[in-house]
Amino acid sequence: MVEIEPLQIEVEREEDGRFLASVPDLPGVMAYGDTRESALRRAKTIALQVLADMIESGDELPQPLKLLFAA
Repeated sequence: MVEIEPLQIEVEREEDGRFLASVPDLPGVMAYGDTRESALRRAKTIALQVLADMIESGDELPQPLKLLFAA
C-alpha cells in the first residue's frame, strides 16, 4: 500500500469577514465563502476539477499526489 500525502488547504479570514481557502500546490485554486466550511468545500471542489483536468491533459500532478493511482 502506498501512503499519499494530502494536499494542504490554507484558510484566511478577510477584513470583510469572508473566508478565503486556497491550495498552495495548485496555483489558482482558491475560493471564498461566508463560513470557513463553505470556503473549504468550494476550494476542494475546484481542486478536484483542476486535478481531473490535469490528469486528462497528461500534466504532471503535484508531488503529494504523484502516487495516487499506482498502476
